[in-house]
Formats: sequence, C-alpha cells, structure tokens
Amino acid sequence: MTKRRIYFLIILSVLIPITAVLYHRFTITTASLTKMASPAKQSVIVVGAGLAGLSASYSALQASAPSVRLLERASKPGGNSIKASSGINGAPTRFQNVEKYGVDDKFLDDTARSAGIRLNSADVSPAVKKQREALISTLTKRSASAIEFLADLGVDLSVVAQLGGHSLPRTHRGAGKTPPGAAIVTTLLGKLKEQEGFELVTDVEVTKLLRDGEAVTGVEYRDRKDESIHKLHGPVVFATGGFAGDTHGLLAKYRPDLDGLPSTNDPRPGAHTVLEEVGAKLVDMDSVQIHPTGFVDPANTEAAVKFLAAEMLRGEGGVLLYKGRRVVNELETRERVSNALMALPRDETSGGGLKQWDVQLLLDPGAAEAAAGHVGFYLWKGLLQKRKIGELDEQTRHTLKEYAAVAAGKKEDVLGRKAFGHWRLTEEDIDNGEQEVLVGRVTPITHFTMGGAVFNEHAQLLASELGGEEEKPIQGLWGAGEITGGLHGDNRLGGSSLLECVVFGRIAGEEAAKMITAAGKEV
Repeated sequence: MTKRRIYFLIILSVLIPITAVLYHRFTITTASLTKMASPAKQSVIVVGAGLAGLSASYSALQASAPSVRLLERASKPGGNSIKASSGINGAPTRFQNVEKYGVDDKFLDDTARSAGIRLNSADVSPAVKKQREALISTLTKRSASAIEFLADLGVDLSVVAQLGGHSLPRTHRGAGKTPPGAAIVTTLLGKLKEQEGFELVTDVEVTKLLRDGEAVTGVEYRDRKDESIHKLHGPVVFATGGFAGDTHGLLAKYRPDLDGLPSTNDPRPGAHTVLEEVGAKLVDMDSVQIHPTGFVDPANTEAAVKFLAAEMLRGEGGVLLYKGRRVVNELETRERVSNALMALPRDETSGGGLKQWDVQLLLDPGAAEAAAGHVGFYLWKGLLQKRKIGELDEQTRHTLKEYAAVAAGKKEDVLGRKAFGHWRLTEEDIDNGEQEVLVGRVTPITHFTMGGAVFNEHAQLLASELGGEEEKPIQGLWGAGEITGGLHGDNRLGGSSLLECVVFGRIAGEEAAKMITAAGKEV
C-alpha cells in the first residue's frame, strides 16, 4: 500500500465521524427549529366579535400572542354588545362621586344578592356556593381595572348613574350622544385594527371544535358566502353570546313558558351544542332575564325584535305607569320589575302570537335631558313622543304630582323608591300643565340568558358540573360573556353584561396567549 493511500485512509477515518457529528447536530437543530415554529404559526382563535371577543382579542395581542383570528357569524362585528345602552358597572372608580356617596364597596354584595336563591338558598351546596362566589368576586374586584382599561383606550365613561338593584351609582357611560355599547365596541375595534397580527373574518359559522384527545386544538368553520369549510389551529376563546333570540330552539327547550315573548336579540341559534360536543357542561339554562322595558313601536306594534328602553331612563328619574298609576319601584331589580309588569292584565289585542303589555314609560324634562344621548335616538325612531302635561289624563297627572312631592323629599314613596335621578318637575309645574314630558309604550321582553357553559375564574370552560367534586378544565378552551353560566344566578344586575365581557374576555385572551408563548418556551 502506497503512502498516499495510507494518508487518504487516515484523513477519511477522521472526517467520517466529524461529518456524522455535524450532521447529527444539524438534524437536531433543524428539528428544534421546526418545533419552535409550530407555536409561532398558531393563532389565538376567538369566536364571536361582541365585546367579550374584542376584549379577548386585544388582551391576547397585548400578552404577546403572535396573531389573533376573530371569527364572526354576522356580516358586521359588535353582536348585542353594540346595542347596550345603560352602561358598564365598575367600583370603585375615579368617576364616582366619593364626596357624596363615599367609597363604593357594596358592588360584590349587590351582585351576590341579585343572584337570588341559586346562590343564597340554604339548599345550595358549599361547593356550588364557593364556585359562584369566586366568579362574582373576580367580576367585581376587577371591575375598576376594566373601567380604567376602557378609559385609557379613549372611551368616555365620565357619567355615572344608579340602576335598579344597585345600592349606589356605579354604572358608567359617556356624556355624549353615542350609547355606551357602541362607544366601547367601536373604540376597541379601532384599536384592534391598528394591531399587527389581528384579522377579523365575518360571515363564518364555527361548526366544530378540533381536538387532540380531550384537548381543544382549533376550530372548523363554514364560510357562509360560498359554503366552503376551513380549519384553524390554536387555543380557542368562545364568546358567541346567549340564546335569548333562539325562540324556537334553546329558549323553547329550556323555557317553553317564554314562547311568544318579544326579544331584544336577533333570531339566531345558540352555539352551546358546539361546546357540549367537546364535553363542556351547561348550567342555569332555565335562568332567562326578562327586561321590563322594550319599546313597542307605534308604527309596528307586532315586531318580534324590539329596541331596548334603556334602564338608565328609569335611573335618571323616569316612571312606569299602567292606566296612569305607578305599580312598582322602578329601581328594583329587573326580575322584580318584570314580574310586577307581567302580573298585570296582558294586551289581548296583540297579534302574531306575541305576548305584550301596555305600559307607559314617562320622563320629565330633567330625566330627558340627563338621558339626551338616548332620547334623541328614541324620538327619531318614533318610540318616544312629546306631550304637554295638560294633555295627559287626570289619573296620570295626579300620579305625577304625588311622585314630584316624593322626589322633592316631602314624603316617602309607598313603593320604596329612594333615588330619583334628575327628575325636576314640581307639583306646581304639573298644575300649570305647560311643560312637556316624553311618553312611550313599553313591554317586558326576553333580553339575556344567565345560563351557559360552566367556567371558572380563569375563564376556562369546564367538563365538570358547577361545584363538582373535581374541577376539569378543557385544555385549550376558554369562554367569556353571555355564553358562560354560573355567574349571575337568578338575575343579572343592569350594567354587568358589558362588564363581564371585558373582565372575563381580558382574562381569556391573556390565558390563551400564555398557552402559545409557553409552548414556544418549552421547545
């Protein structure tokens, strides 16, 4: 063997193991990069573009999610949130009048009391009570930061009113003419559109949650324009809203007695069955909130979907009259006011199978001025009309005169009302009869569903019953807003629907983003 060949074999024997090591190292590095790229390619998937979905999307991006895909079945975002007209609760906040009312520390107590027997009955198990209280505590304790979050984004929340069921004024709205739901939704949507990595997809229906074992790994959805089917992979936040408008579906299933009641919600099916298919449990599905005041449009009295007569109209001093007489403390909880009105004789002239009542909502000039942002719209739609006091019937004038005396502090209200908003008509004004009031017809309507998917204070949807022996979060799945249940119990306080969307939407978005970033760190 020649020396040249010996040298070649020696060099080859050295190069082969070095090449093998380098190849092995390159292979490991490439595999690692591939694994690391997987979380980066994932999006936080948010289903439903109401306030809960918008809050989740924004918070996910702020928590370093690489991207967010927001899927909405309607043609435009906003859901029912954009219609909200009374405001958003929060306490204690910088907008509340501390000098007059002191620091507001009663929000938790008011919410717990409003939850009724589902929380407060002696028959409620300690485990169920604990889980409901944890949700209420999260909602109320994070309410102040929710108000600060929105105010910092540029939403005007400087006006604070007291709604029914509240012991203090804590429901925030703006001083302008834009209703609070629209103001909040449009501001947040505008901020989201400025964010890199955000995509809104409308006219799509999520039909299925994808799974790997028991964990949710994404969604399958149908494009309603061309019926094509698509899949997205990533952690999922479900925020599709309730089922108050699903009259002949889930509402008929869980509350057949409400069949025929008009609603503030569009007629669309609830998405709860999609969650049930992956093991999510439902709770309080028979707990449906009837709002006491939906406008009966004089131009279309038989319309099944009605505009809400905002609760703040009563909060600012408005009264409810049946044949000229007050029948309830207008600032009681929605449940009690609704029950009082539905105990009255029904309007038998209503057609189309609708169940309606003929109740009058009346605002004096002070209440109308304080609610100007809403009143202008209602007048434009013909839902409120101007009337001189002298044109009202004798019984109505007599009732207003008594109410004016109560509002002036001359005597106690026999119905127990303690706050009168901005009511300013005096007994003398009513005797004079020249001032104008605003009058509209209202009726109880289905408005909100307290029931939904069981969840915890981390916004995780659960495959275990409320108060079950072992809490079983569904990995990769969160929920926020009206799709969830267990928080409000028998009755939701006015102003807390927008609040729960912001509080639990933010939590859900943050937690979903953490799942992606944690996966990136592991590889």
